[in-house]
Amino acid sequence: MSPTFEKAFRLLMQFEGGYVNDPADPGGETKFGISKSEYPDLDIKNLTEEQAKEIYWRDYWLKARCPDLETVHPKLAIYHFDTAVNAGIRRAGQILQRALNRQGFNLVVDGIVGPVTISTVSRCHTGMLLRDYLLQRLLYYKRITDKNSSLRRFFRGWVNRTLTLYTG
Repeated sequence: MSPTFEKAFRLLMQFEGGYVNDPADPGGETKFGISKSEYPDLDIKNLTEEQAKEIYWRDYWLKARCPDLETVHPKLAIYHFDTAVNAGIRRAGQILQRALNRQGFNLVVDGIVGPVTISTVSRCHTGMLLRDYLLQRLLYYKRITDKNSSLRRFFRGWVNRTLTLYTG
């Protein structure tokens, strides 16, 4: 596991606390942010932080292509990892592609972070990409809460989480 992943995981643990079973949360029963809906065979209540870390490394950091993003800018990998955890890997890819398109590129926004997206990341202005990534993430939260008013109770927390990433 890379030092950037270690930092990303520590940040994530600030947002994803212990055991929660909030009926209004679309993730349902969770611990350390790992949800029963995503891992139905896992004993969520007895999940350890070390087990959660392994899941995040294998199923989010690696699958979301964070090692490729880390070579361009560690902070981008951290943003992308946290977005993948919070909104899903495909949605994180769409957010990244929308942010890249704000730089003047014309990527298909399909959420697949493949060779074209990765090579585009290496050709853009990193500071502007970091800003636009978080902006696209905030716009995503605005869109989903406008569509589904029951999610509005989570909006402030999502915004605070995004701003913490920016300052963290």
